[in-house]
Amino acid sequence: MSDQQIIVFGEVLFDCFPTGEQILGGAPFNVAWHLAALGADPCLVSAIGDDDLGRQILSAMNNWNMRTDGVQINREYPTGRVEVQIADGQPAYQISEGVAYDHIRADLLPAGGADVILYHGTLALRHKESQETFDALAGRHGCRLFVDINLRSPWWEKGAVIHRIKQARWAKMNSDELRELGFDDPDTTVAMAELMAQTNLEQLIVTRGADGALVRTRTGELIPVAAPPIKRYIDTVGAGDAFSAVYLHGLMTGRAIEKNIALAQQLAANVIGMRGAIPTDATLYHPLTTTGCDHV
Repeated sequence: MSDQQIIVFGEVLFDCFPTGEQILGGAPFNVAWHLAALGADPCLVSAIGDDDLGRQILSAMNNWNMRTDGVQINREYPTGRVEVQIADGQPAYQISEGVAYDHIRADLLPAGGADVILYHGTLALRHKESQETFDALAGRHGCRLFVDINLRSPWWEKGAVIHRIKQARWAKMNSDELRELGFDDPDTTVAMAELMAQTNLEQLIVTRGADGALVRTRTGELIPVAAPPIKRYIDTVGAGDAFSAVYLHGLMTGRAIEKNIALAQQLAANVIGMRGAIPTDATLYHPLTTTGCDHV
């Protein structure tokens, strides 16, 4: 592991399923959870309410040996919730408004280092206060951005999302999101090239479900990887977050792109076989952290 630090900015919440289950979620929280299991020691910058759900979040983070110094406790707004409906194995989300992660405060940000990868999604920037806090964090010297596109209607606007992509060094999205942003050429590689022509991205990562994943570099190199077999299918909640976490870990450790995509898809496939987004069995990560995984 290098001396780089990783900060994960955005929402932590509970995914509430029709079965009555309440499962910890939120794309940035999921990413931080996986990164902690991979040994990256991420700092999650978020906010929770002063309520039972918030206390459950802190307890889970402590039990998973995650840092909590970036998690703010907000006494005005509750911890975030999302109602998840599953249809044909695909999730649909009803996201609560006026919650703690919409009000992450700049004056409570933890200190940062000189070499930081800053991960963020798009949902947590829906409110002005969290937007301004993120911009203060992103403006720190030595901060390089990884944006994970999570288009959750009605909480996104094309121009704002493109602006965030232009700020980033790396961007990850799925093929549907690429089309929703207006890059809808039937040939995904052409659509990716059109998006990259408008940005300064070093890498654009597009996941394509059963068709695997594809990375395009700044030089135009294309690296495809086939999808791994799915041993057990429950739902796709959190699979993209698992992919992002492993990919980020690979950026930190200097892993080759081909190996990075393959390992990212391996964890994503495992998450598809469980309810919710975060495993509680640390042994699931052992194949990703064994000697020899970081370089090829």
